[in-house]
Amino acid sequence: MKLEFEYWYPFLTFCIYNHTAIFPERHWPRGFRCNGHIMLNSEKMSKSTGNFRTVRQPIEEFSADATRFSLADAGDGVDDANFVFETANAAILRLTKELAWYEENLAAEATLRTGPPSIYADRVFANEINIAVKTTEQNYSNYMFREALKSGFYDLQAARDEYRLSCGVGGLNRDLVWRFMDVQTRLLAPICPHYAEFIWRELLKKDGFVVKAGWPTADAPDLTLKSANKYLQDSIVLIRKLLQKQLSGSKKGNKKGAPVASPKEIKLTCLIYVNEQFDGWKAECLNILWNNFNKDTRTFAPDSDIMEALQQRPQALDLRLPFGEIEVLQENLDLIKRQIGSKDVEDLKILSAADADSVAKAGSNASVLRDNPPSPGSPTAIFLPK
Repeated sequence: MKLEFEYWYPFLTFCIYNHTAIFPERHWPRGFRCNGHIMLNSEKMSKSTGNFRTVRQPIEEFSADATRFSLADAGDGVDDANFVFETANAAILRLTKELAWYEENLAAEATLRTGPPSIYADRVFANEINIAVKTTEQNYSNYMFREALKSGFYDLQAARDEYRLSCGVGGLNRDLVWRFMDVQTRLLAPICPHYAEFIWRELLKKDGFVVKAGWPTADAPDLTLKSANKYLQDSIVLIRKLLQKQLSGSKKGNKKGAPVASPKEIKLTCLIYVNEQFDGWKAECLNILWNNFNKDTRTFAPDSDIMEALQQRPQALDLRLPFGEIEVLQENLDLIKRQIGSKDVEDLKILSAADADSVAKAGSNASVLRDNPPSPGSPTAIFLPK
């Protein structure tokens, strides 16, 4: 460690001397970020082995912005930084594809939905943009460039793609699309400045330079809305799996080899049962916790008191969801129907497992609710032939 410290120390101090001698104080370094060895395609970069590139070589091969993209993706912290050629090539393709998407939507402006963001998908996407702005700002401030690339590019791209699927026939909201393009360009500018400047001036027709446009403003992220959307997406995956399991089972004959209807002939009604209220031992446990909570000081009673009250109930406690499950599912019936990926489901109904009349609609399949009862955050789907 002593040799390593003595080896690097002169370079760090020389850097500081350079800046203090040449530049005014406002241009001095604000911090340093150290990493381990420099890796090239997962192997240590070394002149002696030939696994080596100068700065000019990757710029000529991949372009300056693709090189910067791959360098940002190389790693954070003190881990070995790994510059990967495949990442640089993938960056070229991804950025080019994104340019095409910008041009396509700018040309189709007249076909986009106008008016303020209003539907559920609009609210979720606007919230994801706010999250990207706040998280990416923090990542850049901490010199975590790979994390900044993840939150400001990859995660935001994924949110945009989910938004496209969620809107369906209603189409994208124009104001949100324009905000996405503005924010995405600003967040990526520190890593891909030439790419960002081209979008800013040539496509978005903005005045000045994006590097001087400032950081985008954003409202505080709504974490409850984010949780609600995760619940929705997880529920869709669960329903799809249950449907595939039922359709797969319908292809098999019974034990006597009796023929069964082809899956194409089956038309189904999907009953999605939700239990938003804890009951039984879970409700008792939550009541115990609530009774041992001081609302004024926002503290719990000593652990020994709580453990004594809970010792007869060894199961783990679930958390109550901060949003209405039935409301979230009901508002997204069209999205659920489209994403479960089957034309066999003609009808969807969201029902409460606490309502006796709703449970009766399951008929002979009510046993499924008894064997696999829904709980907060985990609905149960039953498919009935129409």
